[in-house]
Amino acid sequence: MEDVLQQYELPYDPLRPLICFDERPCFLIEQLGGILPMTPGKVKRYHYEYEKHGACCVFLAFEPQTGWRYVEVRDRRTAVDYADFLTHLLAHYPHVEHLRLVQDNLNTHTPGAFYEILPPQEAFTLAQRFEVHYTPKKGSWLNMAEIELAALSTQCLNRRIPDVSMMRREVLTWTQNRNHDRQTVHWTFAKQDARKKLQRHYTNVKKLP
Repeated sequence: MEDVLQQYELPYDPLRPLICFDERPCFLIEQLGGILPMTPGKVKRYHYEYEKHGACCVFLAFEPQTGWRYVEVRDRRTAVDYADFLTHLLAHYPHVEHLRLVQDNLNTHTPGAFYEILPPQEAFTLAQRFEVHYTPKKGSWLNMAEIELAALSTQCLNRRIPDVSMMRREVLTWTQNRNHDRQTVHWTFAKQDARKKLQRHYTNVKKLP
């Protein structure tokens, strides 16, 4: 936890930008029922009937210090998709020394994923471009990418979207608007706050053998 909070407290470094990464599954749902006939005293209503068309996954990388994010909608959420997404992300940072990457410790979120899409030498070189900082178990709330995904959910995915093509168009529009406005997260929870508010957890650590 303190390692992640330390990254948030460091000043902006264009050669070592801070990136928060996360992903979330999305169901593809088609609205079948139309508008119900209006009656006196009742607002417009829609029939509840719908049809599921599978699922997809939104991958999101967010740079809070510049208010820029990179988002992709993928059919799956495998290690290959993770590695491929980070490869595309890195293409936007050709001159950096490496990216400081805050993410959870899902079993697909490891440098080993690069070896599934590249020869060993290239995979190793690519993995060295990332300095990974994992959020602790049950501490994914420390990842600012979760806040961005929450904004995506309430501003864009708060309705039924029937197919991947439409999902990609809607998410791309949302991303472009957020980037244009440089919307960001103003993080205020620091290490000193953690040591005060979560003091009992520090005490439990001291008791460990």
